[in-house]
Amino acid sequence: MGRQPRWRRVDFMPRVTYFKPSGVPLASLQEVRLSIEEAEAIRLRDIEGLGQDDCAQKMSVSRTTFARILLSARQKMADALLNGKAIRIEGGNYEMAVRQFRCGNGHEWQIPFEVMVKQPPALCPTCKTSDIMSLWPWRLGWGMSGQGRRFRSSTE
Repeated sequence: MGRQPRWRRVDFMPRVTYFKPSGVPLASLQEVRLSIEEAEAIRLRDIEGLGQDDCAQKMSVSRTTFARILLSARQKMADALLNGKAIRIEGGNYEMAVRQFRCGNGHEWQIPFEVMVKQPPALCPTCKTSDIMSLWPWRLGWGMSGQGRRFRSSTE
């Protein structure tokens, strides 16, 4: 059994997650699946114009891992564009850079990725209740195979 993949840090969730060639019926299209972290790699390197070292640091991965993610994303996009395939952006191994939480009493707060990985919250910082839940993007279906890494309190 191989080692469990590390979670990649993502700062941006695309609002549009499906693209298809015009004039081609949906039923006859093949799809290419671009993971959320692949989309983030494209965004950081090609849209933000950051260097690979900076991109890797922002995603909390090594430079070689970032290069591998970016190469995979570009190959998938080229395949879709040149072979008339649809692109679906979903799934992957990622964690949002900042996570939003809400307790049963309505208090909301955010926790940075680095803190979340080391110590997920067990109590609301305002009222100390353990009745807390993770908010967006968990509701959208994210992470590995669309299921993803979801917040679990210590009581689950």
